[in-house]
Amino acid sequence: MQDGTGAPRDEAAAPPIDPALFRKVMGSFASGVTVVSTVADGQVRAMTVSAFMSGSLDPPLCVISIRKKARMHPLLIEAGHFGVSILAKNQERISSHFAGAPIADLALEFLWAGRTPLLANAASVIASDITALYDCGDHTLFIGGIRYMATHGRQPLLVHHGRYAGVTHAAEPAPEWVVDFW
Repeated sequence: MQDGTGAPRDEAAAPPIDPALFRKVMGSFASGVTVVSTVADGQVRAMTVSAFMSGSLDPPLCVISIRKKARMHPLLIEAGHFGVSILAKNQERISSHFAGAPIADLALEFLWAGRTPLLANAASVIASDITALYDCGDHTLFIGGIRYMATHGRQPLLVHHGRYAGVTHAAEPAPEWVVDFW
C-alpha cells in the first residue's frame, strides 16, 4: 500500500485505530436516520440504522450495514426482505424507540408494501428483497433489490456527532445548475 505521496507505507508501523476516535470521526459525517424493518414470527421487528445508502440506479439497489451481534441480523437473513423508513424531522422519539430506548406510550403505525412493514409518516420509504450479503468486519452489508419506494415530501431527520439535527437548504441554485450525483 502507498501513502499520499506514492511511497510505500509500512503497515506494521501504523498505530491501531482507537475505537473512540473511530466513532468520533465517523460521527462527524452527518447522515439521515432510518428504521429498518422486517417480519419475524408474524411480528414487525425494527431497528434504527444510520448506515444506509443507495447502491445502484440500474438495477435499483440500496445497502444497509447491520452489526452481526444485533438481534435484527439473523431476522433479516431469515426473512429475506427489509423495509427502510427514512425518518422525518420531529421523529426523534421513533428513532430512540428503535435504537434500544423503548417508549411505552409511543403510537406506531405501519403501512405495508406487500409483506414488508414501513413506518407511516416517514419522509420516504423503501421495500427491498435481499439480493446479496457481504461480510464487512463486525457487520454485514445487506444489498436490497428495491421493489417499492415512495416519498412524502417531509424534511428528513439527521444525526451528527450523536445528536439529532435538521436540514437547512442553501439559497435556491440558479435554474441551469442542479446538484446531481447520479
